[in-house]
Amino acid sequence: MKLFEQIGKVAGREIRIWKDRPLYLWGSVGVMLLSALFFLTFFGSGLPEKLPIGVVDLDGSSTSRNFTAQLDATQLGRVIPFPDVTEARKQLDRGDICAFVVIPEHFDREVQSFHCPKMGVYANTLYPVIGGALAYKDVMFMVNLTNGAVQRQVLRAKGKTDSEIMGIIQPLVLDAHNIGNGPTSYAYYLCNMILAGILAMSIMLVISYALGSELKFGTSRHLLAFSEDSIVTAVLGKLLPYTVLFTLLGTCLQLLMFGILGYPLQGSLGWMILSMLCMVMAYEAVAVFVVSMVPTLRLAVCISALYSVLGFSFAGFTLPLESLPTWLQGLSCIYPLRFYYQIFVGEALYGTGFAGWWPSLVALLLFQALPYVGFARLKDAYQYQNYPRN
Repeated sequence: MKLFEQIGKVAGREIRIWKDRPLYLWGSVGVMLLSALFFLTFFGSGLPEKLPIGVVDLDGSSTSRNFTAQLDATQLGRVIPFPDVTEARKQLDRGDICAFVVIPEHFDREVQSFHCPKMGVYANTLYPVIGGALAYKDVMFMVNLTNGAVQRQVLRAKGKTDSEIMGIIQPLVLDAHNIGNGPTSYAYYLCNMILAGILAMSIMLVISYALGSELKFGTSRHLLAFSEDSIVTAVLGKLLPYTVLFTLLGTCLQLLMFGILGYPLQGSLGWMILSMLCMVMAYEAVAVFVVSMVPTLRLAVCISALYSVLGFSFAGFTLPLESLPTWLQGLSCIYPLRFYYQIFVGEALYGTGFAGWWPSLVALLLFQALPYVGFARLKDAYQYQNYPRN
């Protein structure tokens, strides 16, 4: 009973620090509110709309103008004409457009002569998921449609019937059934995981700063006195308010997406909330470990930022891990976001239940052992304050 009283005293001390330093709330609540507003609005229709795509029309024929009009009429594309390639390239390098297409000279004449004109497509792959890849996909879709239209025109001139033409142009028709994401909405998995990743980043940075600031401002001995010289009690007391805060933020995001916005949830919301709690605690444990190993505020925050950013890549929701070199695939195990992603796919998209993803939950719980590796080192740093404070 005395242990819980001590943890409560340290937690109350931490909440009082929040009042004096609004940075903690801005770095958690403020960041998540702004991130949710941006991404949920950006992907409001499931896909980004009207991505700027440049067109350099060197032909100026009716065929090239029709291609440009059709590209502009798609949901993803918004055509911006350019007089030459140089100007389009400058806009692409600045990020003002996501891609641009070069329609060569004599395009219409070569099409009518049954030749193969070459169209140049240049995409900005700096942001492959949101911008460049979607713009490239939109352009290639219109190129394929144009190619089919030309073939149909040629085959009609040769006296082929429409049924024969479709058998030549599209001999196989794909009947696709998307499991877990019927509308193939990017929002259903990107928003879930991007917001979870931003939450993980906030946890790492805020916890690292909260623990490191005790050394920077010379208050670590006061913290140990509050916890009766127990580093475990001190850390648990400091983490308790953050655990509640970040779990509430994550739960509110889940309720917003799965409830109000109607994102697919084949399984139980309770399991998703539990996985969110485990992810929050796992990232807190990693942050405690980082500060224990590097008890300097500046270095701890930098390492936490680098670690949490790399989690986006190693989680596997933007790039399949199988596409990475074998020696890199194993690094995904050191990121809790990877295991949260596996739980999300199994429970929310496929509805496999606990039996389908329990190993990932166990992996998240194993992260709780990390702080115990460095508790002795952290206590020495708090007690002797013999580390640089800048």
